[in-house]
Amino acid sequence: MARKSLSATDQTRLRIEKMEAEREQRRRRQEEMRIERAEEEKRNVAQGNPGDVDFIGLVRQWRDEHSGLARSHAEGGGGLNENKICVCVRKRPLNEKERKKRDHDAVTCLHPTATVHSAKLRVDGISKYLDHNSFRFDHAFDEETTTEEVYRHTAKPLVDWVCGGRGARATVFAYGQTGSGKTYTMGRIQQMVAEDIFETLSNNTLFGDEGCSLENATCSIAIFEIYGGRIQDLLNNRNRLKVLEDGKGEVVISGLEEFEATNPKEFLAMIEKGHTNRTTHATEANDVSSRSHAICQILFRDRNNGKLKGKLSLVDLAGSERGNDTKSHNRQRRTESAEINTSLLALKECIRAIDGKSQHVPYRQSKLTLILKDCFVSKHAKTAMIATLSPGSSSSDHTLNTLRYADRIKENVVGDDFGKETCPKKSPMNRGQINKSPPKTVSNTTPPPKSKDRHNEYDELDQILDGDDNDGDENDSDKYSQEEFSETVQNLYEEQERLLNLHMNIIHENAELLMEENKLLNSVQGDDYDVDDYATRLRVIVDRKTEMVENLRERLLSFQEQLRKEDELSKKHFR
Repeated sequence: MARKSLSATDQTRLRIEKMEAEREQRRRRQEEMRIERAEEEKRNVAQGNPGDVDFIGLVRQWRDEHSGLARSHAEGGGGLNENKICVCVRKRPLNEKERKKRDHDAVTCLHPTATVHSAKLRVDGISKYLDHNSFRFDHAFDEETTTEEVYRHTAKPLVDWVCGGRGARATVFAYGQTGSGKTYTMGRIQQMVAEDIFETLSNNTLFGDEGCSLENATCSIAIFEIYGGRIQDLLNNRNRLKVLEDGKGEVVISGLEEFEATNPKEFLAMIEKGHTNRTTHATEANDVSSRSHAICQILFRDRNNGKLKGKLSLVDLAGSERGNDTKSHNRQRRTESAEINTSLLALKECIRAIDGKSQHVPYRQSKLTLILKDCFVSKHAKTAMIATLSPGSSSSDHTLNTLRYADRIKENVVGDDFGKETCPKKSPMNRGQINKSPPKTVSNTTPPPKSKDRHNEYDELDQILDGDDNDGDENDSDKYSQEEFSETVQNLYEEQERLLNLHMNIIHENAELLMEENKLLNSVQGDDYDVDDYATRLRVIVDRKTEMVENLRERLLSFQEQLRKEDELSKKHFR
């Protein structure tokens, strides 16, 4: 009996010792994981990639699994030598501002595919996983790619194209979220274009005698911006310009000055002057955001008759923003954003029309596309689009919108290598758990190929530029609200233009009337004057001034009414 009691006691003691040993083992394992996690975080910070260690580990695992799928940019052929349009993406490195926010790198470019790794939490609020969205383009440049290589595959073929002397048109667009590196990329491309153009002109044997050369053609530059519906010459004191269309359908920018450049140094000096005069403002996404579309036109004209032999347009588009990011903007920033997004949507449709060989190009949808009409409708037109990407995890939504915009231009679908649906895998950073958290898993699912429906393209404004996912009646309501707001903003710009023009005309006419009054007063200073004539002429002047004041007052009231409508819709749309 005593032996049995002792045996039971021993068994209990052994179980307790075993539990203590297991507990101690768990504690050691947790401590090892804590140390390993801290060391991993230090390594990430040293590599310039701070942020959540688990998400960084998941991204690293995905890259290791797919690194073999990357191809060389020289593979596959195609490009602008064979096609009319080239769409590529360029990812920039993490910047200091993103590192301070502890953003991790959430974008992978493995040519020809760009993938966004969106960090997600499951419904329990603890388990972490990634949502991978992949897109295929003509070229995908990662953060290690130099601007020289980007130039070689995008703008370089276009320089040779426009120097052929056959009236060719070529356009390079830089598009992306504000702060994603558009202006930096375009600035470096402009420098290389300057060197390349004059090297080509000095030894142009590619197209024989009809090609442009320093002997038979001039190279001139015009730089202007489209800001808030207004066009301003950046090389000529920011003078206001007008877009006109003649009877032949040719679009002319009235008052735009062209300046001839005879060497790369003069070319770059004018480029720098244009950049200095460009409109920038602080926004929620960027302290120095380009709020205008800057267009640098390089024109090659025949020295004898001035006929246009080729034109290259370098377009640095204004930074795109989602509607949600303009909530705290003032009226000026809100209307700027609405105008920018509307013109970007119209631009997408025009570029798609080129690639799809459509008979109709909707270039009248915005001033930007109207000005670039000949680049869309000319049979000798080619276009390159460079979409710039911010790698930070906090910018994932913006980056997805940029990729969707670029993807819909050419309707490319990612292949099976990136589109396979696979089973969830455990995080490599989660071999053990602290606080009994469930395993962190990776969702390696890629959305199914997007529909090729080309109808109602403008109905996609919310999905492309606003980024909100709504269904049914709510989506229809948002679509109507967006259309109404865009129309109101357009009316506001038109009323503002009419008010400013009227005000300016009245100032000029007032100056003329003031001179007339001065002459009238001088005529009555002597002893011999006709008082009836004085009164009649003064009455005419006063009546004219009264009429001008009334006209200005009516125009001002109409403008204020548009301001009121815009304010009401802004509160409703961005509440």
